Amino acid sequence: MPHTTAFARNQWYVAAYSHEVGRELLGRTILGETLVLYRTEEDGTPVVLHDRCVHRRYPLSEAPTRLDGDRIVCGYHGFTYDTTGACVYVPGQKRIPRTARVASYPVVEQDSLIWVWIGDPALADPQGIPRAKHLDSPGWVTVRGMEPIDCDYGLLVDNLLDLSHETYLHGGYIGTPEVAETPITTEVDEGAGIVRVSRHMDDAECPPFYAKSTGIEGRITRWQDIEYHAPCLYLLHSRVAPVGVVPEPDGSDPGGFHTEVTYAITPSGDGKVYDFWAVSRDWATDDDEVTEFLRSNNHTVVMQDVTALNLLQQTLGTERTGYQELSINIDTGGLAARRILARLVEEGDKPVEKVL
Repeated sequence: MPHTTAFARNQWYVAAYSHEVGRELLGRTILGETLVLYRTEEDGTPVVLHDRCVHRRYPLSEAPTRLDGDRIVCGYHGFTYDTTGACVYVPGQKRIPRTARVASYPVVEQDSLIWVWIGDPALADPQGIPRAKHLDSPGWVTVRGMEPIDCDYGLLVDNLLDLSHETYLHGGYIGTPEVAETPITTEVDEGAGIVRVSRHMDDAECPPFYAKSTGIEGRITRWQDIEYHAPCLYLLHSRVAPVGVVPEPDGSDPGGFHTEVTYAITPSGDGKVYDFWAVSRDWATDDDEVTEFLRSNNHTVVMQDVTALNLLQQTLGTERTGYQELSINIDTGGLAARRILARLVEEGDKPVEKVL
């Protein structure tokens, strides 16, 4: 039986980057729900509706469906919907059936990300969305992309919270022996749903990803500080510097290079996940060659993960029932994330008490 992690529905998920959503209809599937995304004509507000016409289930994100102002006109029979999902026109009659509407979803645009809430709309609080301000802050340059993976989203969470795999899967790019050899420290905030995993290497080989982009020669100190905000946002605060260069007492760090690596882990359906990735830096921001190198290099790393996780999902699908998984110290963060995800699923399944 394939490895499956249940979905926490009453949570915010990244559906797209801001630049992906415009006046062209965009289709995405999140937690098994088909969505169509677009922006309003006048002020560019993002809109997210269910991506199936109520009449004959034609996908509203597919041609010849089109926008007429801010209304979607289904390309099959012309049923027309406003931004709330209400049907405002049906062909051949004036009376619009009471049930002629598609679901609309709460949506927030923040930090160049489009966040969508699939669960109970009454519980959607934008204040609960974690921040990734570096993605669109002045003074930062970001390269980004998205790869769909045919694996359970829990496998991607495991992958990102245990960076020791960099040594073996990403050798020659971001991996060096010291990553796997250095012990981790893990902190878990169960209430906030945050897992922090840190690995500080005092004397490490400089991987090509950083050597070629920063110009550092020789050994480095390398810090990897992870914040995972379950279920969707993953932040890796990365610092590299020549050995012996440490931050100043006031916190400034003129000798170090700080890079923010961001992932949004959005389940598409059972055994499918969107892997949104971004690398942000506040150094060499005017150097286009560095920008292209980081984009190309990180895309290669992501595709190495995609290949491995696709294979892992297939392998787990052939395992005998009741097989025993082995976990060790490096899995502490991933196991904590599993507990938090299970709790979020359980809490989301509880009926909401309504105040009368």
